[in-house]
Amino acid sequence: MFQSMPWLRRIVLAVIALMLLPYLLVFVYALPFTRPVSTLMLSELVLFRGYDRRWVSLDDISPALVRSVMMSEDGQFCMHAGVDWRQMRGVVQDALDGEATRGASTIPMQTAKNLFLWNGRSFIRKGLELPLALGTDFVLSKRRIMEIYLNIAEWGPGIYGAEAAAQHHFKTSAAKLSSRQAALLAVSLPNPFTRVASKPSRGMQRLAAIVERRARNSGAYIKCIYD
Repeated sequence: MFQSMPWLRRIVLAVIALMLLPYLLVFVYALPFTRPVSTLMLSELVLFRGYDRRWVSLDDISPALVRSVMMSEDGQFCMHAGVDWRQMRGVVQDALDGEATRGASTIPMQTAKNLFLWNGRSFIRKGLELPLALGTDFVLSKRRIMEIYLNIAEWGPGIYGAEAAAQHHFKTSAAKLSSRQAALLAVSLPNPFTRVASKPSRGMQRLAAIVERRARNSGAYIKCIYD
């Protein structure tokens, strides 16, 4: 069939190459001098909007932000291998029962999604996201995953990464974020357009207080980042 329709063969090969490319890029991103960009950042360039992202190493990001993001987004980050299967089973069961599903995305899953996929909720995207998260967690160290995630996360229109977010919202550097500022940035991550870290609602303040307390008591939960 392919011999009689060479155009179909080329399309199939192109699709296979496109699907394999992220797995090859993960190895490139393991190199400490690479500074990956997200698909959202690329879309900003395509749409001629531009963006603000200032890459910083994990050592130049306040530990308060690292702890707050971990406690807010993925408390089992150091324990799982890219996917929190217990949380994922709960989401699947809720969907089968016809109940509203809760989020179960781990930081490796969000990192893979931001690097290689698109926003929006769909089974197709989730199906692509899961093996990418497992591959990302297998190839990259936990420190490197966290470093990449905190440098590509979106914190407002055209604001990407911890350094740009700290400068934009609090007029300080990522290294000097206070525990409350870090908690506010962490709780704004699910929707930084409606949850503005520098203009928190009462609900955000309450969430930030909870995250701030959890971050202070994170202890063994963050051992893969800070030995």
